Amino acid sequence: MIIGRNGSYDVQDIVRDFKKYSSVTICRLIENSGDSRKDWMLGVFSKAADSSNKHRKYKFWQNQYHPIELNTNEMMEQKLDYIHQNPVKAGIVEKEEEYVYSSARDYHGTGEGLLNIEFME
Repeated sequence: MIIGRNGSYDVQDIVRDFKKYSSVTICRLIENSGDSRKDWMLGVFSKAADSSNKHRKYKFWQNQYHPIELNTNEMMEQKLDYIHQNPVKAGIVEKEEEYVYSSARDYHGTGEGLLNIEFME
């Protein structure tokens, strides 16, 4: 994930809030789904929470994150390409712009992703 900030919010606070909101939302969606992997996924998240003092029911994200300041255009392009290529390398899609959860389609001009983005220039 590449994030930017405006104002006085610290990156660690943005990441914390993102992880909290997304983990609760995703786990609720899984709980209410009819997916055949539901019990397996929730079991994995529940087991991870058992070894945590912070989490009561499920633990979705790893504790740490490793922020890297993207202070050159070359670094920004490299990290964006890396993120866009992950679903291709995992064999999920053949072309990066085909992955619905990616901003690659925005950058390729083949459509809009699920989230509004601000283009990196």
